[in-house]
Amino acid sequence: MSIGLAALLDDIAALARLAAASVDDVAAAAGRASVKAAGVVVDDTAVTPRYVQGIEPERELSIVARIAKGSLRNKLLFILPAILLLSWLAPWALTPILMLGGTYLCYEGAEKIWEKVSGHEEHAEESADGPVDEDTVVAGAIRTDFILSAEIMVIAMNEVASEALWSRALILVVVAIVITALVYGVVAAIVKMDDAGLALARRDSPASRRIGTGLVKAMPKVLSALATIGIVAMCWVGGHILLVGLDELGWHAPYSLVHHAEEWAHGLIPAIGSVLGWLANTLGSAIFGLLVGAAVLVIVHLVQKVVRRGRGDGHAAAPPAAPEGQAGADGPGSTGT
Repeated sequence: MSIGLAALLDDIAALARLAAASVDDVAAAAGRASVKAAGVVVDDTAVTPRYVQGIEPERELSIVARIAKGSLRNKLLFILPAILLLSWLAPWALTPILMLGGTYLCYEGAEKIWEKVSGHEEHAEESADGPVDEDTVVAGAIRTDFILSAEIMVIAMNEVASEALWSRALILVVVAIVITALVYGVVAAIVKMDDAGLALARRDSPASRRIGTGLVKAMPKVLSALATIGIVAMCWVGGHILLVGLDELGWHAPYSLVHHAEEWAHGLIPAIGSVLGWLANTLGSAIFGLLVGAAVLVIVHLVQKVVRRGRGDGHAAAPPAAPEGQAGADGPGSTGT
């Protein structure tokens, strides 16, 4: 009896070790996948704070929480089943889909750079006509989040595509929860930074007042820096996705050029070779991404110009309305003689 019990305990211990190893593997894979999606995460974090502009301060965290729930719902209920099914039925399609997403990121980055350079940068509309419709704000934020969430999940899926189906599903659930909590936790901290600064600035302590005033003054700079980092990250991540995708599809020259630059930088100063190599790879990927994004931007602008011209021609072909006062002379019932 004791021998059988000991054997059973040994089996339970073995199963526990196996489960612990599986959890470690899932955690490690989820960490790798999350790092791969870091550029899109930065962009997601940079985009979201603008949606609470014009919202009453006491409602900001509630709005952020609603957007976070919608983001998690996007990832778990819609995107995750779709990409799991795709990875099972047509795994070959993951790379082209990932490259489409990378192209979109490059286009977004190039467009934002063009807006800054040309002086046509979009500004958030001020709510001067009454209170902001929270449902409309949340719905718009969740729609924008869907695109970024899809890119995050596809990047993560591509990183763990060799895992078993159940492992992929579990890893992606972990990635979805962790990234959503990270993004919207940071967003919540950002949108409440100025409130915290104002509260500190009202205290009697000179140190608290200095810290509070510094937080309030730092807020615009933090948002500006975050937006700039987001633009660079889009070009870098999008460019890297395209370089790797092209290499996998058989066009090796662009990726080889960046890889050779990385190896050259790695050998310059041995003590910091890894850092220099990473910077060279990042710079090369960002430049490639910016070039691709600029090309797409030119095409989009040309198409928009053609569409606008076509609409203008259509309006020009319409007969002009008769001026006031001539309806009796040339209007209905007139012989025109």
